[in-house]
Amino acid sequence: MAEKIFMLNDLRHPALAVPATPVAPGGTLVDALARPLHDLRISVTDRCNFRCVYCMPKEVFGKDYPYLPHAELLSFEEIARVAGLFVAHGVEKIRLTGGEPLLRKHLERLVAMLRAIPTPSGRPLDLTLTTNGSLLARKARSLRDAGLDRVTVSLDALDDSVFRRMNDVDFSVADVLAGIEAAHAAGLGPIKVNMVVKRGSNDDQILPMARHFKGSPVILRFIEYMDVGASNGWNMEEVMPSSEVVRRIGAELPLLPLAANYAGETASRWRYADGSGEIGVISSVTGAFCGDCSRMRLSTEGKLYTCLFATRGHDLRALLRSGADDLAIGGAIAQLWRGRTDRYSETRGIEPAGTKAGAKKVEMSYIGG
Repeated sequence: MAEKIFMLNDLRHPALAVPATPVAPGGTLVDALARPLHDLRISVTDRCNFRCVYCMPKEVFGKDYPYLPHAELLSFEEIARVAGLFVAHGVEKIRLTGGEPLLRKHLERLVAMLRAIPTPSGRPLDLTLTTNGSLLARKARSLRDAGLDRVTVSLDALDDSVFRRMNDVDFSVADVLAGIEAAHAAGLGPIKVNMVVKRGSNDDQILPMARHFKGSPVILRFIEYMDVGASNGWNMEEVMPSSEVVRRIGAELPLLPLAANYAGETASRWRYADGSGEIGVISSVTGAFCGDCSRMRLSTEGKLYTCLFATRGHDLRALLRSGADDLAIGGAIAQLWRGRTDRYSETRGIEPAGTKAGAKKVEMSYIGG
């Protein structure tokens, strides 16, 4: 099966073009659809110690899977340099992701480097990280000390047998819950817990998860099973609409709608009617939110992606390692964003990924969720 693996580093990624006229950062960038650049998601590794069936299924990402060699990864210094250029262009939030980002050695050093980046407004960056929680108990304190603000933890079931089946490496719920508790004790908050809902696999865990986190400081979010990448065997019949999730929870634990925290927030917010917390639902399939999308993604090996469902990236690493100065690299970033027209979730039913027929979308494990 190895010959059928979709190898992202074998794709022909266009070089990130430098504009003929330098583009000095002005603090704000908008794309061709008037969407501002606000968030940067940085994948620090393509490796993960889980084999979740909807992301890195074992039959594709087996023991012989060819991960990127270390020399191809962006160094911490390169990541921090790029992040600084994005912040100068108006980015206010940086999320570290993967793969599983806590597998990247000495990640705390990168966190400290990012924390030191000054912003045009003088306000500190919103610096966060998404993790499967497997290493969080031992890392939470050092991450907080390095300057991380908060974490989002993936947890797809409260029942141990269901969770072990979903992560497919026999990892226990108790260990993830211990990581969440350690993060809370370290001051990494508000903590968000993400549950990907796959009909017929773990939808029976919706209410147990809601009951468990109700009354806690944790914000639980339910994500529709997405058609990201080419390896997870996505089927629309396995998608449970967010509206059904809200109905299930609301029938037992009454809910009231909440306003978004900011423009472009992916989750629709609900609070318990008795005031004991909130949940969120991310309607990544049934409710497109492309109109407010403010995110750029940087892959482990330095490719920029303007959409989670993209079929190709733009090679920033080549420009970084060519000796180009910050004005040239920052101008290239600005030019890419200003030309952005991606709105895949809105065109999903009209054209396949909005691109050439047969093109395969990038894997979530490569650029993060």
